[in-house]
Amino acid sequence: MIERLYQWTIAWATTPQAEWALLILAFAESSFFPLPPDILLIAMAVAEPERAFFFAALCTAGSVFGGIFGYYLGNKGGRPILIRWFSNRTLARVEKLFTRYDGWAIAIAGFTPIPYKVFTLASGAFLIKFRTFVIASMIGRAGRFFLVATLFYFWGAPIKNFIDRYFNWVSLAFVVLLVGSFFAFRLFKSPAEPLSETQEN
Repeated sequence: MIERLYQWTIAWATTPQAEWALLILAFAESSFFPLPPDILLIAMAVAEPERAFFFAALCTAGSVFGGIFGYYLGNKGGRPILIRWFSNRTLARVEKLFTRYDGWAIAIAGFTPIPYKVFTLASGAFLIKFRTFVIASMIGRAGRFFLVATLFYFWGAPIKNFIDRYFNWVSLAFVVLLVGSFFAFRLFKSPAEPLSETQEN
């Protein structure tokens, strides 16, 4: 299923609707879609490195607005919606990160492979300040997507030539990273543990 989703996502890069696809994918990934928008962003930046920053801006906007949607869902659904999708142990870890790092937890999740969608929903459910959430999301998401854009804007041609020459190896490395990210996500969503009385309240 993941491979089919990956091929379907990449196919959008060569269509006239690629920009809309990137915007929608970035929006969806922030709350429910399993594949990161970086896949399509990279494919589009490889094809048109001179527009890489524009693509990064689209990706950032879609992701932040998707995060706001996730925040809204979490805020309206509260803890029950989180328990339906994630284990108690996952929620306890996220809540601990919020307690310790506040908005920085959101920014770090937005920049790294840590599942950002968990933090968008949890931010609303845990009543994180909306302004803090938006600013932290913009920092994390923009930092990640504009880093990708910078690489392809300045070194687009050499990177494209490298990908063309070693496509099989690059594909293999990408699959390893993709599988690794899902494995990390499964570890993050380890089997449920009962919440303490304080956490349940």
